[in-house]
Amino acid sequence: MNLAMFYLNTYKMKIFFKFTSILWLFLMCFVGLIVAEESFIPKPPSLNATNYILIDSVSGRILAESGADERIEPASITKVMTGYVAADQIAKGFVSLEDEVFISEECWRKGGSKMFIREGTRVLLSDLIKGMVIQSGNDASCAIAEHVAVSEEGFVDLMQLYAKELGMENTQFKNVSGWPDPEHFSSARDLALLTKTLIDKFPDHYSLYKEKYFTYNEIKQRNRNSLLWQDETVDGVKTGHTESAGFCLVSSGVRNDTRLIAVTLRSSTEKARLTDNRRLLDYGFRYYRTKRVLETQSVLINEQVWGGEDEAVNLSSSEDLFLTLSPRDFPRVEPRIELNDYLQAPIAKGQVVGKVDLILDGDSLASVDLIAMQDVIALGFFGRAWSNIKLLTYQFLIEE
Repeated sequence: MNLAMFYLNTYKMKIFFKFTSILWLFLMCFVGLIVAEESFIPKPPSLNATNYILIDSVSGRILAESGADERIEPASITKVMTGYVAADQIAKGFVSLEDEVFISEECWRKGGSKMFIREGTRVLLSDLIKGMVIQSGNDASCAIAEHVAVSEEGFVDLMQLYAKELGMENTQFKNVSGWPDPEHFSSARDLALLTKTLIDKFPDHYSLYKEKYFTYNEIKQRNRNSLLWQDETVDGVKTGHTESAGFCLVSSGVRNDTRLIAVTLRSSTEKARLTDNRRLLDYGFRYYRTKRVLETQSVLINEQVWGGEDEAVNLSSSEDLFLTLSPRDFPRVEPRIELNDYLQAPIAKGQVVGKVDLILDGDSLASVDLIAMQDVIALGFFGRAWSNIKLLTYQFLIEE
């Protein structure tokens, strides 16, 4: 009987170990699938455009690019810079949206797309900006330039100064409308940077780019950016086309609190231009999210203070920090805190005491200063002296 029980128990143990091995193998495969899913993002879609870039508008992270630094004729996308300069001049008080702008013969005679302003009349600057943004009017662009800087040449000089300030390294302007000129060029990266800054600095001006129609002089014209009708999440930005530039488009939109900017240059047809831009935006919105991962008023760590009336101080990030990642990667981001030295009083609120790195799979995604969230007053002479002795002893023991 005991021998039978022995064989039965042995058989049960074999079944148990076999079942455990299978379960363990299954779990390992499942974990492997999860890990693979966490980091899997396919390559960007194949586009007709020869040059493109896709960025997150908040963090500035580049999600896809090809030939993004090549110097290319930007055509009417130039008007994004014309609008940026005008918006900044208005913000600085040099001109006003309520200004009545005199229309010169030179502006009236401008070829290409028109707002249809008339020579010798006066038009509100606000209407001219709408005519340039919504209708892509070359005549409106000219009138804005003459009002802001007396002449188009003077305005172009301003455009160059702004381009330099923004760090647009592969950009040179020769006119305000994008009229073909071999010395008039920009790049996909520069245009994305310009658009990001425009959205950040001048949201009221940027809101014009989503308007679908504008009527002036009893002529109603539609916005040339057809994506506004195809995708309700898109709220800008600007099309461009000449024979030498091909079909170009800068677009931007928001989904799931994530704003992306797509620039596609040198598409072969108008239809290809729209398809290219939509594919790029859809790719970015499908696989990436932008989230705030550090907040200025949130305590990251409570750190010991030597020689202070308070024994510890709360530390936080010096600024709000946003990351753009695959949604599955956010839980895997680890903050790595590094102090400049042992904290010794006095400490002032806002004082930089170290930095925090955000690490994913061993790589640093971003780094930001670590600051004190409150003042820490130093002890008196004897208190500080005793604290220094304790600190020296502590350092000796730690280093040993």
